Amino acid sequence: MKQVADWQIGHFEEVKHRRTDWTNAALYLGMFQWASLAEEKGDTTYFKWLRKIGNRNYWQPGGRMYHADDIAVSQLYLDMYKKYGKEGMIQPTLARTDWVIAHPSRGSFDLDYRRPETLERWTWCDALFMAPAVYARLYTMTGDKKYIRFMEREFKATYEQLFDEEEDLFYRDRRYLGQQEANGAKVFWGRGNGWVMGGLCQLLEQLPQKSKYRSFYEDLFVRMAERIAALQQADGFWRASLLDPESYPAPETSSTGFFVYALAYGINQGILPSEKFRPVVEKGWQALVSAVEEDGKLGYVQPIGADPKKVSREMTEVYGVGAFLLTGCEVYKMCR
Repeated sequence: MKQVADWQIGHFEEVKHRRTDWTNAALYLGMFQWASLAEEKGDTTYFKWLRKIGNRNYWQPGGRMYHADDIAVSQLYLDMYKKYGKEGMIQPTLARTDWVIAHPSRGSFDLDYRRPETLERWTWCDALFMAPAVYARLYTMTGDKKYIRFMEREFKATYEQLFDEEEDLFYRDRRYLGQQEANGAKVFWGRGNGWVMGGLCQLLEQLPQKSKYRSFYEDLFVRMAERIAALQQADGFWRASLLDPESYPAPETSSTGFFVYALAYGINQGILPSEKFRPVVEKGWQALVSAVEEDGKLGYVQPIGADPKKVSREMTEVYGVGAFLLTGCEVYKMCR
């Protein structure tokens, strides 16, 4: 984990994404968990780096008011606020979320995903990682039910539109309903479902065991975990296409990272039985480690996209590193 974290920080200035972009938001979440673990060992370097990132961003979300991708970075801000208690870390996020709740978008879940107004709702499964956990964090931090009610309404609207009850998997967006892979299977994108599983972990982390809002998300998590575990390939990786791995034979580490993270989290929280899922986690972690170069660069990360694509070992991305660090921290907890 240290090798991978240090490589990414050393190459961060080369990253072309905006510092408030969803890509970096996923990295920051993983880096926050790694920073917490490193701090236990007396190393505060990584928290200093995250504070510098937040200060450079002025603790602001991204520029689009409704778009889920542009609130994702607030997960870091809220976690940093919880640690340091600095009001400036949370105020821009409160301003954004309170305005959105008071002025909900009239955008609809339309079959034409390219229409801009549809992107004001959580009309693609990746959004379930980006936005819901922000509102869940605010609910647990403030006790104000407006945050959880908004999150519930939007999440379940996405679930009803994109979740396939037969396959226990999410379509990336409604464009993929009815499409087929080369082998005739439905199109279920690896990282897209990884985003959902990672997002569910973030939600379950926030919702107390006795919360009336929890059972739906926990049940969905278990259903998906069962399905995902069964789709792991012999080498420990998952592929870009979950149901047509032969058409995409290369490993894919961002989906693998989020899946192993979720399964390890489920074991650690007592949601998933260790005897069944731990072998999947151990095999997946060893696979991820095998994709790390000697200098710490993580490979086999599918570039930004919306469906399965070819991937090669030299490909890397910040969100893949974020998933790797989230995974490593949960595997570490599982093993100690």
